[in-house]
Amino acid sequence: MTDLLTGAIAMASLVIALFFLRFWRNTSDRFFLYFALSFFIEGLHRVYSALHDDGGEDSPLHYLIRLLAYGLILWAILEKNLPRAKTR
Repeated sequence: MTDLLTGAIAMASLVIALFFLRFWRNTSDRFFLYFALSFFIEGLHRVYSALHDDGGEDSPLHYLIRLLAYGLILWAILEKNLPRAKTR
């Protein structure tokens, strides 16, 4: 049952990444690119965890991968809300 849920989460993450890639292609806004990369990393991490680990997600590698994915989301939000420098 755990493998089934892990597969569903991985599939959902990768599909969401594809949606954000489509939005990025239409708007050229880096916000969507960062979100797509984050969900793509999370989806690949779920697949890797299901195939190579026996349920042990307590190693530092797993936390660093998730920190990278969530850091991309935070960076996208911060970059979107920071004031831009005016060009002449």
